[in-house]
Amino acid sequence: MHLYSIETRGKWEPHIHQEWLLTNGLGSFASGTVLACNTRRYHSLLCAALKPPADRYCLLSRIGEVVTLDGQADQPFELSVNQFAGGGQVHPKGYEHLRRFDLGETAKWTYQIDDQVEIEKELLLCWRRNLIGVRYRIRPGGRHVRLELLPFVAMRDYHALRHGTDAQFQVGSWNRHVTITHDKLHLQMTCDRATWEDKPYWWYGHLYPIEASRGLDSQEDLWNPGRFVCEIDQESALTFWAASEPFDTPDFDQQLAARTSARQAILKPMPTTTSPAIARLWSSADAYIVDKTLPPSGGHRTGKTVIAGYPWFLDWGRDTMISLPGLLLSTGRHTDARDVLVSFAQHVSEGMIPNRFDDYTGEPSYNTVDASLWFIHTVYAYLQATNDRQTFSDTLLPACNAIADGYAKGTRYGIRMDSADGLITQGDPSTQLTWMDAKCEGIAFTPRDGKPVEINALWYHALMLLRRKDLAARVKESFRKAFWISPFRGLADVLNSNGRDTAIRPNQIFAVSLPHSPLDLDEQQAVVAVVQRELLTPYGLRTLARGNPHYRPRMEGGPYQRDEAYHNGTVWPWLIGPFLEAYLKVNRNSEAARAQCRQWLAPLIEHMNHNCLGHIAEVFDADEPQRPAGCCAQAWSDSEVLRLALILEI
Repeated sequence: MHLYSIETRGKWEPHIHQEWLLTNGLGSFASGTVLACNTRRYHSLLCAALKPPADRYCLLSRIGEVVTLDGQADQPFELSVNQFAGGGQVHPKGYEHLRRFDLGETAKWTYQIDDQVEIEKELLLCWRRNLIGVRYRIRPGGRHVRLELLPFVAMRDYHALRHGTDAQFQVGSWNRHVTITHDKLHLQMTCDRATWEDKPYWWYGHLYPIEASRGLDSQEDLWNPGRFVCEIDQESALTFWAASEPFDTPDFDQQLAARTSARQAILKPMPTTTSPAIARLWSSADAYIVDKTLPPSGGHRTGKTVIAGYPWFLDWGRDTMISLPGLLLSTGRHTDARDVLVSFAQHVSEGMIPNRFDDYTGEPSYNTVDASLWFIHTVYAYLQATNDRQTFSDTLLPACNAIADGYAKGTRYGIRMDSADGLITQGDPSTQLTWMDAKCEGIAFTPRDGKPVEINALWYHALMLLRRKDLAARVKESFRKAFWISPFRGLADVLNSNGRDTAIRPNQIFAVSLPHSPLDLDEQQAVVAVVQRELLTPYGLRTLARGNPHYRPRMEGGPYQRDEAYHNGTVWPWLIGPFLEAYLKVNRNSEAARAQCRQWLAPLIEHMNHNCLGHIAEVFDADEPQRPAGCCAQAWSDSEVLRLALILEI
């Protein structure tokens, strides 16, 4: 089944900006553009997670394809596409032969050469294996076709780039199998029906324009150890395989069937009446749910975790708790939801769950004030969805109580309940403990130390869930006194030693959207009206209202400029979820309100056709035209749009 089919007809625009992503349930991925031109350092045919989902390495960057017809070696046709430094020169221009791109369980390109020869290239990332197959179907149309496949290897950390010729690659070949070794990394390749020719060569100065636009190193040198060559006179197929470890040559159709079967089991709870939009979101949600290698306890163990975004994030506590209801509860994956929640419950320390796990060591980091409160919210959402009272009582509820107790008496980073008013305070001007956590060159651009509005809305909600009603009543009274400004302005963003920060930010929407609100109905309606008027855009909510001196209309430039804009205007799609929930709540879920919410959600659903196919970007520029930025596929963007699409029955 192809979820996306694009007629390219040899055009460069807009397809160079459309990306595809395949994942394998381990945190590994294959990705690129529709035109098969790598525009990011993360684009790779095989980016393998050697310690799922972490320890990722880009092993095989791309495959060059050279086609010769009827022995005319001086007139080759090339299917690959690259950009090079020194002006972004494109060579070769294989996109001129590309007629169609399809994406489903595989990525497929269809090329037309010389009006007679058709070549179909289909890439499969095998399920729960760091193994790819690329099958070429050649229809020669009466011509003699010579197809040469040139693998270009990077063999490097996925955050890094390969420069120069100092890398020492060891190459071994036998009976169509080629093995490349570099440090601890291994890449084995083979191609049936083809012969291998050793012909090592460096290609210099590959340009990745997305990295250049982000102010980062954007050039890479890639090594081609040789080529697989096949002579073809009649319609036939050959398959190139590559893996991070030795393998016996598999059968493409069997591996595709295994992947399809595993994915169909995941999609089985999807209602038969589901719309195409929800079907795409439901399918895409699976990309973020992966196996995680856990520390040994009587042997090797794995569990489930949630990837925050592709191509560069791993699992983060905050993102996981916000994403889990949409990714796992809405899709009926309750066992996986339980595994994720239990895993985090087992990591509770001093009243906190980890915000992230180190990319390489897997060690937890406890540096967020909101992830633990979101954990309590998500635990009760899990209980409501599953009625799994045993797991709740034995494991999850004790973890929730430990968090509430830890916050009440005080924990890391000055996170504690203020005995004077019962509200949660935290941090200092140098810390970034809320979700608005951008920091560069020692500067926290939105430090929000003191008492943030959404943290205390979450705190009140958690106390109500845990039936600590006396304290909750006190917090409710303090909340309204501390944060309420006026019907026209809504709530303050932060209360600290400098007074009240009255910047208009989206954080106040959680005081309405959460099931337990510390506000009365009139106040809730006012907050929704303020957020709608000042922050709502077609792609989510701005993080700061226009007119504020810190407002940044575009997230562009180098790391400093992008971090400065990250939460100072930049639009976040995931915020559309709490906004629409709040809007429905204050409008009593009327049909008119539901119709309006469907209209507001439509641009994000349409966006899935234009950037990373099937996914929603991490952020958008605050001002028009709202260019997507950040990760091209973000878990909480996808999950919140899916969750609301199901609520709204789109």
